[in-house]
Amino acid sequence: MTTPSPDPTRTDALQPHGHVVEGAVVSRAAGTPTAAPVAGSVPARRPLMRWRSIDLITAAMLGVVFGVMFWGWNNLFYVIQPGWAAFPPAGGLVSGMWLLPAVVGALVIRRPGAALFVEMVAALVEMAIGSYWGPMVLVSGLMQGLGVEIAVAIFAWRRFNLGVAVLGGALAAVLEVVAWEWWFYWADWAWSWKLAYLGAFSLSGALIAGLGGYALVQALARAGALRSFPAGAEARLARARA
Repeated sequence: MTTPSPDPTRTDALQPHGHVVEGAVVSRAAGTPTAAPVAGSVPARRPLMRWRSIDLITAAMLGVVFGVMFWGWNNLFYVIQPGWAAFPPAGGLVSGMWLLPAVVGALVIRRPGAALFVEMVAALVEMAIGSYWGPMVLVSGLMQGLGVEIAVAIFAWRRFNLGVAVLGGALAAVLEVVAWEWWFYWADWAWSWKLAYLGAFSLSGALIAGLGGYALVQALARAGALRSFPAGAEARLARARA
């Protein structure tokens, strides 16, 4: 999705030492692009708390896109499910796909509640289209979104780098499994299977949702699709410095 380009003269969008808090990338002080250190994510001096209209619209759009994607993934999931019939906990290795909306939402919007908002919209769309799990997907969406929210809250919404993305994916899986799936879906499993599933899902969350979500956001930023968001500003700073 392409969003409007921010005003390149806005110096209020940059904090001292090149800390990006909004979408602009150049400073009027010298009339040239600001050469700030860019290492995956430029930490904000203070967290972004207030939501803009474009944040709400983009978060909703992301949720809808992922909700439709879930419908396709659900169908594929049942095709490949026999692959782990001999050891059901191994299914957790591909379950990280359901955590992607929360990680991507957090990395793009970078405001409190973004991960939960995008994940819940995706769950609502999945339920509306038709899901085997019915309304229960809303509980999963809540757990998964909260897991990523915990990860970004640990760093006070100041860091959104690869490490935070991986942590968010892992915590989303842990909360989903420990607070929900162990008791509702897999209550009859032995604890050895439950723990194996937790490990598999956590690994999948870290790699598919964390690493994969981070790579997706970076690709969108480089393509210019996030021009009004900090990730887009970081991509332009990196190009200016190259």
